[in-house]
Amino acid sequence: MKHTFLIYIATLISAASFMAGGCKKPDLKMNTTNDVNIVGYLEKYPDSFSLWKEVLDRTETTNFLNAFGAYTAFAPTNSGVKAWLAANSIPSVDAADIIQLKEIVKFHLLNDTVSTSKFKDGKLPTPTMHGQFLITGARNEGGGTSFSINRQALVLQSNIKVGNGYIHVLDHVLEPAKQTIASQLEANPEYSIFVEAMKATGYFHMLDTLETDSSKRWMTLLAESNNALADSNITSFAKLVERYPRPRSNDTVDHLKLYMAYHIINGILFLGDIVNAPSYLTLQPQEVISTKLINNEVVINEDVFNGVLEKGVSLIRSKSDYAATNGVWHTVNSHFAAKVRVPTAVFWDLCMFPEIMKQPAFYKKSWLQFDKASQDDRPIQDIDWHYNNNDRYVKYEYSTTGSLSNYAYNNDILTVPMGGPNRATWMEFRTPPIIKGRYKVWICYRNRSGSGTISSINVLIDGELMQRPVNLTVGYPGGSDTDLESLGWKKYTLGGSFAGRCVGIVDIKTTERHMLRLEPTAGSGAAAHLDMVHFIPIDEVQYLPRFAPDGKEVWQ
Repeated sequence: MKHTFLIYIATLISAASFMAGGCKKPDLKMNTTNDVNIVGYLEKYPDSFSLWKEVLDRTETTNFLNAFGAYTAFAPTNSGVKAWLAANSIPSVDAADIIQLKEIVKFHLLNDTVSTSKFKDGKLPTPTMHGQFLITGARNEGGGTSFSINRQALVLQSNIKVGNGYIHVLDHVLEPAKQTIASQLEANPEYSIFVEAMKATGYFHMLDTLETDSSKRWMTLLAESNNALADSNITSFAKLVERYPRPRSNDTVDHLKLYMAYHIINGILFLGDIVNAPSYLTLQPQEVISTKLINNEVVINEDVFNGVLEKGVSLIRSKSDYAATNGVWHTVNSHFAAKVRVPTAVFWDLCMFPEIMKQPAFYKKSWLQFDKASQDDRPIQDIDWHYNNNDRYVKYEYSTTGSLSNYAYNNDILTVPMGGPNRATWMEFRTPPIIKGRYKVWICYRNRSGSGTISSINVLIDGELMQRPVNLTVGYPGGSDTDLESLGWKKYTLGGSFAGRCVGIVDIKTTERHMLRLEPTAGSGAAAHLDMVHFIPIDEVQYLPRFAPDGKEVWQ
């Protein structure tokens, strides 16, 4: 027993020694199995793996890969190792540089068990022990489809389950990226204009530098090829500078530098990561790109402003996900830049969301209830609320005659049980895109008094508490429009018990979609009847337009 314990400790020391220099120590699991481990499997098939086994032996990797644990090993065949040796003019495994071999071995190992079920079109969920991610995809060759890894190797055999993980057999050796983002682009003449702009603005140096601080090291670049620029009649660097001038006597702004900054995002974002958030802050101050997955394409900056669809640009999958030593870069199919916009009023109908608009039998015809099965359930993508086992729903209601909605915008309202012990304690909405600027925020609702009502709701924008709560039990007082506005009220419909309440002024710092949160603070709890939210620039008229039940704007 003592001898077995000493062997186990020696194995731990060997594993720690191999992964020194920033690699994560393996999470060894004490379980037993009659299956061979990774090394044992390679030893069973020397005709296929004897050379890779030599590599593992020489780099002192064999011991911990033959012990308990949970790993994924990508194992090149003998022909793959021979091809790598020949390509690098190395006569044998013994003649290879040991430091280079260790880095290559770590690039073939994951400290996790990853089967092909996780081989999506993009990076694997776990980084290699080298620290870089592997990219998977599909390649058609010889009449069949195979998984490709990093565009360098094909998977010949997959999901070989062994005692300490999985083995995937490769036809070639994988090599980690050796160049920075800037160096990779510079070596490709398809991006010569874009690279010249990078150099002129100083961003080439930034993207050619390896930061020792890991929080600053990784960058994501959205590159424009010469073809993408040519589609906008930009056929040379001089033409690009014409479009985005450098500082001059009457204009001190470096438009070219802002253009380039808008193509760079802090952090490492592969295609599979980009669509996980609706927007990302770029290096251009207070400017973001929005992201969507449309027909399996990653599209940026496709948004609706003031009811008009602004088409975005797509990332070309076959020319994206290029890993570099300091990040990753992608290629867009068209020229793009941040747009100069002025603050614009947003009259947001809370009842216009895809999940109801795609229901022609109910939208603007009847009512439909959306129930949450759990807190994680999202029956409405852009609306979330606290799950309560009793009233756990949000209800869309439409009627041209019923008193709850007959004067509402489009004759529909959103009914939300909130407050009290048996109803939602909060509710969140993702807004439409709002241009950066200072706005007054108006909550527009059907006021309803009586027992079991919500007398006070706090409103938060991106976590910032607005200056005034809204009381859903009262409507606007008497007085002229200007008198009402001075008191924080307005009539926003043409009649009925509907009121607009100004909850304060918000400074929207970035042009994107934002989060609006409602939190009841007083009242026994009841169904809130919400209609619209208005974001109106502070220097504009706040009480116009009014909205007719048929959706028309009335400017009088």
